Amino acid sequence: MSASSSPLWTAFDIAAAVDGEVHGDFQASGVAFDSREIGPGDLFIAMKGETTDGHAFLDKAFAAGASGAIVSDACAGPHVRVSDTMPALEALGVASRARMAGKVIGVTGSVGKTGTKEALFACLDRALRGRVHRSVKSYNNHTGVPLSLARMPADTAIGVFEMGMNHAGELAHLTRLVRPHVAIVTAIAPAHSAFFASEADIAEAKGEIFQGLEPGGTAILPYDSPHRDRLRAAADAHAGRILTFGHSREADVRVQDVVPLDNGTLVSLILPDAELTFTIAPPGTHWVSNAMAVMAAVWAVGGDLAAAGLAFADMEGLPGRGQRSTVAIGNGTALVIDESYNANPGSMAATIGMLGQQAAERRVVVLGDMRELGAGSPDYHAALAGPLQAAGVGFALLVGQEMTALANALEGRIDFAHVPDARAALDSIGSRLAPGDAILIKGSNAIGLSRLVEHLRSGALAGERTPCST
Repeated sequence: MSASSSPLWTAFDIAAAVDGEVHGDFQASGVAFDSREIGPGDLFIAMKGETTDGHAFLDKAFAAGASGAIVSDACAGPHVRVSDTMPALEALGVASRARMAGKVIGVTGSVGKTGTKEALFACLDRALRGRVHRSVKSYNNHTGVPLSLARMPADTAIGVFEMGMNHAGELAHLTRLVRPHVAIVTAIAPAHSAFFASEADIAEAKGEIFQGLEPGGTAILPYDSPHRDRLRAAADAHAGRILTFGHSREADVRVQDVVPLDNGTLVSLILPDAELTFTIAPPGTHWVSNAMAVMAAVWAVGGDLAAAGLAFADMEGLPGRGQRSTVAIGNGTALVIDESYNANPGSMAATIGMLGQQAAERRVVVLGDMRELGAGSPDYHAALAGPLQAAGVGFALLVGQEMTALANALEGRIDFAHVPDARAALDSIGSRLAPGDAILIKGSNAIGLSRLVEHLRSGALAGERTPCST
């Protein structure tokens, strides 16, 4: 929310932005197109989808406190009438971006998008309390990006927006809505391989983020990536400045020293005109890479590097993306590492490696299918056998049909079980865990492993008899 007392939108501001007709004056303090997210004073946008029509939820939205709506059909409450609400949502996002005079940072990549976006928010908000805006959750697609823009207060000092894609051309459109002053590519990995012929094509699509850069804008890209030159070529045509980050001495933002701690990692970074030593609270080597990209962006927008370092030390994991919980198992406790929101070969290997550094009586993984990997899916899944062995995993619960390849690769190497779906995993998990376990739960969001995380956090296994060993 804006620090000022001005409304986020008035009915007449909305009408001007979306070329609509006002029917009843109102002011809005927030924006949503899901009636379940509506709070008092919010604007409800009645979207028409393939299976649902938001107009059917207008009464529910007004009952929840909506002050007004954007509609294309008849509406009894205060509203702005348009011919189509989807273009209206986009137009509202464009108008919000146009009235904002601060800096904007865009983030994409095959892995690390949401974590980097959240870290940027925490690092910048540390010095600019209440004046930094970011997209919530993983709202990074053709509806999530304009919604996140529409929610941005006019007096925002810095906006941070996550942008995703699974087809070529999608990022080119989104980045022109966001118009970033700084655009980041975190990493390139074989995510969404079903829609791309090669990893190089994925890099090409991710490089589209630079097309929306404001004049003189900064492109930030991974120096150590095998696709660095391809990304640099994509940035050259649009960026006023290119910053690379990585472990190489040739990177513009690079690691000088990395010291693993009991709770996090101590890192010394060298930037173009500064050096900084700070602690990264979230564990894992992938967070060192994320931190380099974040600090490069903080430096590029003239942010407070010292405050950013303090924010990293206080940072906690996000639900579905590294959040850690101590849960009751039998007559003791276990550690649950929640990575249930998403998975691809790169992020799987990184988080399994992180688990290997975790002190525990036994290391356990619950791994769900990695989706959208195309013809290479069996090989990508089977390749996880090596990282699991290297991490000293004592037991693996594999979930989903595509995990068959990994199950075959693990025969005779690691104790494992293979179940068809999250429901079956939920039914069997109680007999698989023991006090002292460190349990990594990771898979594509569609597998539904978040239900397993909730089950464990609920204390459902407290006091249950558990095996001494597996």
